[in-house]
Amino acid sequence: MKIDRTLLRGSWQSWVSADMERIGPHWLQLVWTALFCLVLAAVFTVFGFVAYADEGRDWLELPRWRHWFGKNLIVTFTVGYAIHGLFELGGHWVGGPSRIRRFKMPARVAFFAGIPLLGTLVGAPLGLWLAGAERMSWIPGNDGTRAVFVSLAFWAVAGFIIYQLFATKSRAIAAERAATEAQLRLLQAQMEPHFLFNTLANVQALIEHDGPKARRMLGAFTDYLRAGLANLRRERAPLAEELALAEAYLRVQQARMEERLAFTIDADEAARRALLPPLLLQPLVENAVVHGLEPQIAGGRVRVRARVEAGRLLVEVQDDGRGLAAAGATAPPRGGHGLALANLRERLRTGFGDAATLELMGTSPGTMARLRLPLEAA
Repeated sequence: MKIDRTLLRGSWQSWVSADMERIGPHWLQLVWTALFCLVLAAVFTVFGFVAYADEGRDWLELPRWRHWFGKNLIVTFTVGYAIHGLFELGGHWVGGPSRIRRFKMPARVAFFAGIPLLGTLVGAPLGLWLAGAERMSWIPGNDGTRAVFVSLAFWAVAGFIIYQLFATKSRAIAAERAATEAQLRLLQAQMEPHFLFNTLANVQALIEHDGPKARRMLGAFTDYLRAGLANLRRERAPLAEELALAEAYLRVQQARMEERLAFTIDADEAARRALLPPLLLQPLVENAVVHGLEPQIAGGRVRVRARVEAGRLLVEVQDDGRGLAAAGATAPPRGGHGLALANLRERLRTGFGDAATLELMGTSPGTMARLRLPLEAA
């Protein structure tokens, strides 16, 4: 996997915000924790010198700085990785980032404040023990019990401050993610008028000489609008509703193309109940019709299949049209084909990180688009 600026930025954001799918390799998450612990150890070392060092003499002794930075580093690494591990375990226990995003405020506060405090209370005593009793020697009037309580109180307050900093950053990331999603939906909406106006023009032309066909197309078009507008107002929608939208779209195109277009939709019940962001399936179905079948004189068939496989949602859209090679040999496809797929990949990256993939592959004949998503049950 290539480590570039985009991947680093996404990995950092998913490390800060526990309600995001992890982006990038897992070892990179451990690196962010290590870097944060290094910075925190440096801050605590400076704080210790400000609070307890003798003026002049201690500040100029480099070995003393190295000594106390090392002691602080042991404690911050112990606390930091305790919190890291608890977030991993807690996220897995509650059902993953998608479930965390749906937490109400009391549950969010308990999760995001409780884990740092618990990690501090677990990791600080262990870190202090590993660092040695000398770690507490700067606390005035030091005795064992008092030093332990003072240190734990300090680390508990530090843990709460860390939570507040991360919560603020997490809210900023969530706002950025929402803005990106809104922008991508706007781009999707900008592509729709082409289809809408063409359909209305076809209905108008059919009214004069083929009233029944015009009524069929208008009925399918109404179903398409009803399903599409309802899904646009949601953050997540059941796949069953996405399939209904795809079916309405295909019926509109079938009324126009007649026997040149056939389609089948096959999905098991577990897949139909799965939740996913709206309008992920629609661009794939549209590409299959517009760029796969419509250029062929004989047309063809679109097959939409969905199933749950190994704990993930698998959705496939296959056509027996021109195929990738023929499409690539012509001029850039009309109707936003490249833009639609680029938007779709960006939505997957923003919402799921590396946990979701989109594959395009040639078949004989035609093309298949395969979408894999984390399973999120309704």
